[in-house]
Amino acid sequence: MLSVFEVHIAPGSDPDSILSDNVKKETQAQVMTFDEARKVGFSGLPTSGGDNVRLIAVAKRDEPWILRVLENSDAVAGFKIHEVG
Repeated sequence: MLSVFEVHIAPGSDPDSILSDNVKKETQAQVMTFDEARKVGFSGLPTSGGDNVRLIAVAKRDEPWILRVLENSDAVAGFKIHEVG
């Protein structure tokens, strides 16, 4: 089971700054645009969100960690959590 975070980036923020390289490495989080998500087979998620939205896919066990990071990030305007598979 995966948790997929639909992350809305705050205006003027860099989408690449929402997760540190260390968090991505430790959680094996996959950060992608909607187009990238469709190309790797994700379905059943919103169809678009523009340039200010990223999807972050992580194992269910890492959801609390990513949740804390997103809640404390100035680059994040808001997010929703979706469960996949």
